Amino acid sequence: MRAWLTALRLTLENLLSIRRGALWLWLVLLVAGLLVTLVWLAGRYEVSQVQDGLDRDATNAVSDLRSGLTRNVQGLQSLHAGTPTPGSWAVDAATLLHEHREWLRLEWRDAQNRLLAQADSPYRPPVFTRLAHDPLRDPLGETTGPGTHDIAPHLLRDDSPRPDALQACATARKFNGPGYSISYFVPLSDGLGLEVMELCLPLVEAGRLQGYAVATYALHDILVELISPAYTRNQDVSFTEADGTRLALYGSVRRGTRVFTAQQLLDLPGNTLVLRMDGWRGSPDLFPNVLTALVTAMSIALVLVLILLAQDMRRRLEAEHALADALAFRKAMEDSLVTGLRARDLQGRITYVNPAFCEMVGLTAQELLGHGTPAPYWPPELVDEYQQRQAIRLAGNAPPREGFESVFMRKDGVRFPVLIIEAPLINALGKQTGWMSAFLDISEQRRVEELSRASQERLQATARLATVGEMASLLSHELNQPLAAIASYATGSLNLLEPASIAAHPPDADTLDDVRMALGRIAAQAGRAGKVIKSVHDFVRRREQVREALPVQALLDAILPLVNLQARKLRVQVQLQIEAHLPDVFCDRTMVEQVLLNLARNAMQAMDQPGVSQRELVLRVRRAPNGAGNRWIEFAVLDCGLGIPEAVARQLFTPFYTTKTEGMGLGLSLCRTVVEQHGGHLYFEPNLPQGTVFRFTLPAQVRGMIHPASPSLE
Repeated sequence: MRAWLTALRLTLENLLSIRRGALWLWLVLLVAGLLVTLVWLAGRYEVSQVQDGLDRDATNAVSDLRSGLTRNVQGLQSLHAGTPTPGSWAVDAATLLHEHREWLRLEWRDAQNRLLAQADSPYRPPVFTRLAHDPLRDPLGETTGPGTHDIAPHLLRDDSPRPDALQACATARKFNGPGYSISYFVPLSDGLGLEVMELCLPLVEAGRLQGYAVATYALHDILVELISPAYTRNQDVSFTEADGTRLALYGSVRRGTRVFTAQQLLDLPGNTLVLRMDGWRGSPDLFPNVLTALVTAMSIALVLVLILLAQDMRRRLEAEHALADALAFRKAMEDSLVTGLRARDLQGRITYVNPAFCEMVGLTAQELLGHGTPAPYWPPELVDEYQQRQAIRLAGNAPPREGFESVFMRKDGVRFPVLIIEAPLINALGKQTGWMSAFLDISEQRRVEELSRASQERLQATARLATVGEMASLLSHELNQPLAAIASYATGSLNLLEPASIAAHPPDADTLDDVRMALGRIAAQAGRAGKVIKSVHDFVRRREQVREALPVQALLDAILPLVNLQARKLRVQVQLQIEAHLPDVFCDRTMVEQVLLNLARNAMQAMDQPGVSQRELVLRVRRAPNGAGNRWIEFAVLDCGLGIPEAVARQLFTPFYTTKTEGMGLGLSLCRTVVEQHGGHLYFEPNLPQGTVFRFTLPAQVRGMIHPASPSLE
């Protein structure tokens, strides 16, 4: 059985081989037939091209003859301009004959055809001396026919009109223009002869016939003089009769065995000539032109290429098998990916999805392919937003290649976050045909990030609890001033309420107002101390500071009473410099007030030293320079003290470093921490000519600007 199957397989292979060989044979025969046909068609094409060119040359030659004959008529008319005499006419005619070799003789005859003057060509002997001059006259010169007149004695001996000239003149009178005679043969003395033709031009003045101008043409010289040499360089040109008899011939010597002939009629008043042009070519070449040779070479090359293709078919089949394996390998890779893949065309229709994407959204490939917008995995509440972003995408605005986050919905309605990385699909021609998107389900990543965030917050709480000791010291440092103010106001109030003082000076309205004012200040400072304690308490606890948009003037008004109180004690003048139309500051009010108060107190204490003559504290607020004025507000505290030594400047913001005997070294460190928590920067520089400037920046609250979380995209 196996042997029978093997024999059957071999038989089938042999049959296929024979069939393949027959196909190749037919292909070779077809190419050979095509080659022969191309050569034959090329030969026919060459013949048609030569014949067409010869016809064009014949037409152009006839046009040249018409133009030349017309110019000759005009030249003949110029002889009779004015009132010439026979003598002057003969001189002008001789000049004209010298310029026109095609003319053999010019005659001036009167209305009765009597010869008044004549001139012969200077290029050959007179051709009519051997002819009988007038068939209407006898040998003695007497008139024998009707219509003849006596000839004046002064006329030349050969003054009788020729019959062909009479015919031409009759034609000229009929058409009232130049007339031509039928050509006739004139023998010459050397045994040869010429085929000539007469031209008669009637001379009319005031409507009356005055005479005739007769010109005798040599047909051979017409071919030589009036046809362009370009037409006679490689071709024969001749005048023939209707039966093909040549009347005159001019042209090159025959060169070739193939003759091409073109004929054109030269229709003249009174005579019609046939212009024949013969072109000679050699025997046809195997390859008539370069194009045919190239086609032949290409056909031979085609046969060789086909043979090479037959040898290459096996390698191509192997390549196809390798390509199929590669496609299967790629399909297996795509099916094994956990990353979802989706391809869309330029209209937003889905053209491809991999199994990971189908599993991600809980839909089959059949449910997704060809689906446009809205996609079935879009949450209904986000459909409008996704469609708007889809329109922007399809308009050509490419998304970021680093990816963006969005929210999808599974078939069961469960929402889940995804990370989308999208890139344009470019075909082999470099043209975009759609979009390819990769999707990552980041639900697990979000859960891990949430756990990490919670752990980080617990670590931060632990770190803050570790700073409770530092906060206790800071609390005592910051509460010194409000408590001192409370004690001062309380002491003043007690002094006003002393019994002895009351007995000596009964309380009046002003005294009661002072007591009331002192009690109010005590309440304000107690509330301020409570805010400080609450702010520090909030800092220790794991919660964000409460930030709000506040006018700059409100921040300064809150600290000015305490600043002015200490300024009067230290004899310091306080100035406010606030830029107009400043936006609100987005900050934690209590913490920023502590920063301003601390910097102002330090500035006034820096001026409470010997050698400082000018004691002036300036609080300046303006938009931040260097192009950041729309987003940041700059606060500056300027003093006129002795400045900060370089050794102190290097450690100025170090915690617990201080130059005061009663200080704790936490004020400036706390100020820098608060400013940096707001995103700003605290620094200092010299205040020329004397003193120091502390500057810090806070974010501005621009109207209409919000800071929401980044929206999801699709």
